[in-house]
Amino acid sequence: MKNLFLRFVVCAFVLLMVSCDKLTKATDFITQPTAREIYARNFKTDSIPYTLWKTAFTNALKDSLTIASPYLESGRFNPERFPVYSYDFRLERGRSYTFALQTDTLNPLVFIDLYEKTSDSLAYFNLIEQAEYNSKKLRFSTKKEGNYKIVVQPQLGAQSTFTFSLSSTLAYSFPVAGISEKAIQSYWGASRDGGKRSHEGVDIFADRGTPVLASVDGIVGRTGNRGLGGKQVWLRESLFGNSLYYAHLDSIIARDGLRVKRGDTLGLVGNTGNARTTPPHLHFGIYGRGTGAINPLSFLKQETRLKTAEVDADAPLDYLIKNKVANLRNSASAKAKKIGVLNRNDTIQVLGVVNDWLHIATQDSQRAYIHQSLVKPF
Repeated sequence: MKNLFLRFVVCAFVLLMVSCDKLTKATDFITQPTAREIYARNFKTDSIPYTLWKTAFTNALKDSLTIASPYLESGRFNPERFPVYSYDFRLERGRSYTFALQTDTLNPLVFIDLYEKTSDSLAYFNLIEQAEYNSKKLRFSTKKEGNYKIVVQPQLGAQSTFTFSLSSTLAYSFPVAGISEKAIQSYWGASRDGGKRSHEGVDIFADRGTPVLASVDGIVGRTGNRGLGGKQVWLRESLFGNSLYYAHLDSIIARDGLRVKRGDTLGLVGNTGNARTTPPHLHFGIYGRGTGAINPLSFLKQETRLKTAEVDADAPLDYLIKNKVANLRNSASAKAKKIGVLNRNDTIQVLGVVNDWLHIATQDSQRAYIHQSLVKPF
């Protein structure tokens, strides 16, 4: 009888756990909790370590370090110091960005949050994307340029080496076959007609008859031989809602209303219209719906690929300033804005390494970059 009762209790407990798990999943499906909210379920609200962990995150939003894609930083999480990594950067239209973190075999949880900066004094940061729970990668494309902040924070007690990278890829492919952005010789904003107007696009020089390609899937809106652009093709795409303008063509291959795929030939490079006195080239322009002309360069410019950095798991985390004075910068560059000064024998904590620069925290918890030549191990 006792065994029967015990079995009943065990079964009831299992059913309760399964039911609770299903209820949690159902509730999560409706409420869509953030990765941080899911993680918070592991702690009591008055837990001191968890409170300090949350405070470190809140303070990181005040940091003003600036990075640009591509960016690569390596280092080691120190579980005793509640590490948080916060960076300002600018997102450009026409690119797909990837924030990725690699850790060692201990594989700690890492939270990646993307904020858009706003002009609202009460809510200066607006959370717009967050990596999924258990994911160390966040991909994001924007339809508008703007200032953003990325915040990276490992779980409580994380003890791991890491490599953090920011990279971007093109949303559009290059519109002229067989060449790259090196063939661009006239850029956005260049003066035209003695300063009466400015260049609303880029000119890509190539041999006459070189295929002009659809940079993205879309529908040919119209074609024709008219005005300054001569023989031209307009391509409508749905990815960003833009219209792509191909002008000065030698001949037109596409036709009105044709649905095309990325890489399909729309026409051939020429110098028709007002380009008759110049070498053959493609004038490539982008026009946003309701926003007018857009600088195409960010849609076309390839990005340098950075090699994955090797992480020294035994490298010291504490250093001393060895020079009389040492400038602190907001970016890993000698040309970056100066945001502070340290003196000889001041101590710093190393958060990461970027080429010959250290990403550091001062004794006053200020985040900055400092050149490696200015420090020595503590």
